[in-house]
Amino acid sequence: MRKRHKEWYSRGYLPHFDHVGLIQVVTFRLLDALPTDLLEKLEKAVSKENDVEKRKRIEAWLDAGYGSCWLRDPRIAAIVEEALLHFDAHRYRLLAWAIMPNHVHALVELSPEVLLPDVMHTWKSFTAKAANRILHRSGSFWMPEYFDRYIRDERHFANAVNYIHSNPVTAGLVAKAEEWRYSSAWRGGQEAAKGAEG
Repeated sequence: MRKRHKEWYSRGYLPHFDHVGLIQVVTFRLLDALPTDLLEKLEKAVSKENDVEKRKRIEAWLDAGYGSCWLRDPRIAAIVEEALLHFDAHRYRLLAWAIMPNHVHALVELSPEVLLPDVMHTWKSFTAKAANRILHRSGSFWMPEYFDRYIRDERHFANAVNYIHSNPVTAGLVAKAEEWRYSSAWRGGQEAAKGAEG
């Protein structure tokens, strides 16, 4: 039986949109990436209607490197990258990504028969188990929720790719986007270099 896309829905936290043929930018973060006290202050300081301001503050906090930052460990970042790339060109097209120290950005175009919640579950479940083995720990690894936004037009697409690629630069981790090892910017730079050699 074919799964049905849910269109607009919520799991109690964030709104999500699941529809055939969408390109979506997704951000998911480690369980401790945003301290509870910061989120509580944000809820009090910013009105519920001001979603843009909330997102900007959350992005700045993520880039500040709160929490354990387990994704700084190259072994764990490699596992996450492998998981993102595993079903590329089969269940989805992975168009851009960056694995930051405490969160992940991915721009993805899903195949018509694939649902975003299923892709997210696969990525998060597999990587959590593998990372916990490496870290000799158990329990939750990722926040249960994720943030997704569908791409509205070509300009929005270009802005999303630019945001993802420049996030390591914005966070002060590297000087140029292609220097961040666990990203599509780095991978594209490596492929360009190989092409220039050949």
